[in-house]
Amino acid sequence: MIRFMKTPKDAEETLPFEKSLEKLEGLVKKLESGELSLEDSVKAFEEGVQLASHCGKKLDEAEKKVEILLQKDGSLTKEPFNA
Repeated sequence: MIRFMKTPKDAEETLPFEKSLEKLEGLVKKLESGELSLEDSVKAFEEGVQLASHCGKKLDEAEKKVEILLQKDGSLTKEPFNA
């Protein structure tokens, strides 16, 4: 039986974005493999939903910080990020 880490909400909030994304990608691979039982698949899916939500929040926070840094003349000017 595969065991999935149950992430308490407080622990999830302190998990870095990169680690959350890595765990999410691992869960997706396990789900796509088709080797999990129904029960384990549901648990993996539930954990994945939590991790995806956490990643989304972290991305939103980062976007807001970038927007603040791009403020000009008291008004917000969104500019595309070109890597």
